[in-house]
Amino acid sequence: MSSVNSLILNFIEALSSEKGYSANTCRAYAYDLEEFVSCSAVFLEKNIQDVPIELLDALAIRRHISVLYKSNTKTSICRKLSAIPSFFRFLVRQGVLDASPTEMISNPRAESPIPVFLPIDEMFRLLDSVSADSLSGHRDRAILEMLYSAGLRVSELTAMDVHDVDFDQFVIRVCGKGNKQRITPVGKEALAALRAYREYLTRQAGIGFYENGPLFLNLRNGRLTSRSVARILDKWALKCSLSMPVFPHAIRHSFATHLLDSGADLRIVQELLGHKRLSTTQKYTHVSMAKLIETYDKAHPRK
Repeated sequence: MSSVNSLILNFIEALSSEKGYSANTCRAYAYDLEEFVSCSAVFLEKNIQDVPIELLDALAIRRHISVLYKSNTKTSICRKLSAIPSFFRFLVRQGVLDASPTEMISNPRAESPIPVFLPIDEMFRLLDSVSADSLSGHRDRAILEMLYSAGLRVSELTAMDVHDVDFDQFVIRVCGKGNKQRITPVGKEALAALRAYREYLTRQAGIGFYENGPLFLNLRNGRLTSRSVARILDKWALKCSLSMPVFPHAIRHSFATHLLDSGADLRIVQELLGHKRLSTTQKYTHVSMAKLIETYDKAHPRK
């Protein structure tokens, strides 16, 4: 029988080729499965490559869960365990196992924290803090405006090419999770910042406005990475002294929260965010305490 390592490799290759999972998701699944096998190897006093697949049973999974509980939150545990049922279902389909040991395991319920988001005035203060007086300034302003205007994941932003933007129709083409594409509107402020950046880039670096290629470039004129976008956001968030730490996904949270607080339909926001399930979007239906008190004061007959 094949080694556990080769079975994991076959599974990861299937996730990429058959299901279209991103490289980041595949790496996370591989890491979580290797962590599970490593836990069993320590208990069995074997090397990872010598752990037989038959011993990765329900008891091994429960043992792994108990180890994870020592240093992880419920949310982290649920994420780490999500790869295991998929892996065993794959092995059953491949005829390696007769049944999945996860059928006898109940996963812990994940916590549902309220997403971190910026109030509207702080979001505007962050956007207005970016000094568009240099090439990097123009780029940074366009990045933050695009993230907030379209509610993009940072990976979606960095994957965009010039031809994904339609300045005339005020829309962009986005490649989301699972390589699923969507067309989404984008605001005039973001498009103006983007046009200013690309025109400045043409003057400074000779890269034509309509030349296709990465939409956002680093200092070496290569595609900007997600990590670089996070560093850019850190820089400007620190400059304007926001009341809380902020990260790229918090801008996406802010986009969804501000739309819903202004009366946008939940299903429309679902489409804008590219969520597969409505339940994923519903986590943004929280309301601020100020809005709660305002509604109470207006509606309650005996305040």
